[in-house]
Amino acid sequence: MNGSALALVASPRFAEHTTPPGHPERPERAEVFDVVAGRWAARGASVLEPRPATREELLRVHAAEYVDRIAATTGRAVALDPDTFTSPESFEIAGLAAGAACQAADAAWERCSPAAALVRPPGHHAEADRAMGFCLFNSVAVAAAHARTALGAARVAIVDFDVHHGNATQWMFYDDPSVLYVSLHQFPFYPGTGAADETGRGEGRGFTVNLPLAAGATDADYDVAFRTVVTPILDAFAPELVLVSAGYDAHDRDPLAGMRVSTLGFASMMGHLWGVARRHARGRLALVTEGGYDLVGLSEGLDVSLQVLASTPVEIGPAAGESTRGQAAAQAARRALLAFWPTL
Repeated sequence: MNGSALALVASPRFAEHTTPPGHPERPERAEVFDVVAGRWAARGASVLEPRPATREELLRVHAAEYVDRIAATTGRAVALDPDTFTSPESFEIAGLAAGAACQAADAAWERCSPAAALVRPPGHHAEADRAMGFCLFNSVAVAAAHARTALGAARVAIVDFDVHHGNATQWMFYDDPSVLYVSLHQFPFYPGTGAADETGRGEGRGFTVNLPLAAGATDADYDVAFRTVVTPILDAFAPELVLVSAGYDAHDRDPLAGMRVSTLGFASMMGHLWGVARRHARGRLALVTEGGYDLVGLSEGLDVSLQVLASTPVEIGPAAGESTRGQAAAQAARRALLAFWPTL
């Protein structure tokens, strides 16, 4: 496989969502996406212009009153909470981000090959009825609901390696056994959710998987978590589509968190996920960008992720180094999940 198999959804318009001076979720992040998309277009990747999510698509995961509240900010700069802001174009741009995530899911599903939505603002903190954590609409959740409803996917896996726990994505599918949500995140940390014993509710018990990693976790820690918990559960679940909430703020350069993941660490994570998609989902994997606030770390992490997706999977060797944080997170997850996933 080469770059021509990749489908990217990207647009300079994602810079139009502006935030106050000094805010980490700044328009320059969209410029990184444009450079990466241009580089991959030169290698043969197809680059699609995003289309807005429909109201129906948004309402599959968001309350109608909430969508209307965000729509009402059109033309205005509004502080929705101490961290989350709109600018005059933000409703439209957040809708484009959610629509782009659906397009990436469509492309992966139809082509049986990887796709990526290079979007901002991020989405995984946006609750059904509340903006938070820089997020307005939960793009990956909109894409998962779209895959279940419009594409007919019976089993969708969302794997979130943003350094912050995706609280909203978790709650949106907490009682749904058709959507497996897996998160690896710094803990304790913002937003305060994501303990190992948060495993789902009702019929969804066991289909929420949290790997709470202590600050300072390295490539080796993440690799242990993938090898011993994440990949075995994904293999048992056998998803028909893999969605990735790809945040690059666990990078050791990132200013908002305390992790020590290298650029190659993101390659390893994507290698595990691409292997799962090849084994169970006919190569149907769609990446949707989340956080990542050091521009170099964001560029390198995203680029190496796409490099993995443009390659035939190879055997991934264990990451070097101590892995005490990863082992502790894996042990906590196994205790919470063994009743649901006996192969752990």
